[in-house]
Amino acid sequence: MEDTRIIQLFRDRSEQAIVELAEKYGRLCCKVARNILRDVLDAEECVNDTWHKAWDTMPPQKPNSLRAY
Repeated sequence: MEDTRIIQLFRDRSEQAIVELAEKYGRLCCKVARNILRDVLDAEECVNDTWHKAWDTMPPQKPNSLRAY
């Protein structure tokens, strides 16, 4: 799914936004978190915190790219 559609799901407060975000960027975020934290459980918690923060900040934020956000 395109970032613009996922962002619109966040703006619509649809929980499907988290599902789509995790499907598109979950592997990347987990890999980055594991490389930094060196612990699988801590990395999973960090990624979950990231999804939560995205939920809390969109709206009002409307990023152009979720990968960079």
